[in-house]
Amino acid sequence: MSQRILVGDIGGTHARFAIVDPSVSPWRIDHMQDIAGNLPDFISVLRLYLDRSGLAVAPGAIALAVAGPVTAGSVSLTNRKWRITENDLRAFGFADALLINDFAALAFAVTALGPNDFHTIGPHLPGLESEPISIIGAGTGFGASNLARFRGHATPVATEGGHAGFAPRDDGEIAVLKNLARRFEHVSIERVLSGPGLENLHRALTEINGHQTVALTAEEIVLRCANDQGCRDAVQMFCAIYGTVAGDFALAHGARGGVFLAGGIAQKIEPILQQSQFRARFDSKGRLSDYVRAIPTRLILTENSAFIGAARASIEFQSSRAGSPTHGQ
Repeated sequence: MSQRILVGDIGGTHARFAIVDPSVSPWRIDHMQDIAGNLPDFISVLRLYLDRSGLAVAPGAIALAVAGPVTAGSVSLTNRKWRITENDLRAFGFADALLINDFAALAFAVTALGPNDFHTIGPHLPGLESEPISIIGAGTGFGASNLARFRGHATPVATEGGHAGFAPRDDGEIAVLKNLARRFEHVSIERVLSGPGLENLHRALTEINGHQTVALTAEEIVLRCANDQGCRDAVQMFCAIYGTVAGDFALAHGARGGVFLAGGIAQKIEPILQQSQFRARFDSKGRLSDYVRAIPTRLILTENSAFIGAARASIEFQSSRAGSPTHGQ
């Protein structure tokens, strides 16, 4: 596979692009850019990237990992007012165009990453290589996917698990749920495990404790948590809930190969996450506690994982269309 691929990681906050060359090993990733700004549509962003990259010839293939459900080659981003279609990308000039859910792309990528691309959260456990994997992550929203593996076959499965209901585990979390239920018709996992979710937790705890509400961003809450009890309580509850939810997905997906954390928040709070109730809450599953105790939990460190996953998906798509064998990294 010598054809270069233009790849993108398109979320609610960032629109990141690069060119992947799968003809070399390890794959070369060049021309990385993060296109900031509130541009009106995706094609404007794509055109700006190509102008800035200085490419003499654009690749013939494009593969975008997008934050939203992809249906029949089309996506309306969950946390951004953009609609992207594969037909529009082909009309732009790409011979091959693929849209894939961003967490499905991570499922394609995770088995290609090396040991230096992860940090273990909790005990160092091997996991079972032939068993399914869960990929979850809190960022602008909350994403979830799984790599369904069975007897040598693997299929990435995108989900909208972040919009499942938030299930509190103790009195404090029950009080938060009651508080948030007055603001939101449906209190989902994403309402508490995301950047806006951390802000929701902080506001809810402040109101529950009878203190004056001060609007803080997620970044400000993390920066202040060392010296501000309210911010510290919010971050600690965030980590505890994260552990519970990670364990729930491990059970739902049968993820005995491991649970992998993506998204920017976990990286920013890793030292806190390591010392928090995350792993204890992950393990606390009643009669199934022994089952989840054997499952590793790992934090994805590389920012290029979505690029790798999108490129791998593109190659598999092109190979299946051509009827040729699948090529890996």
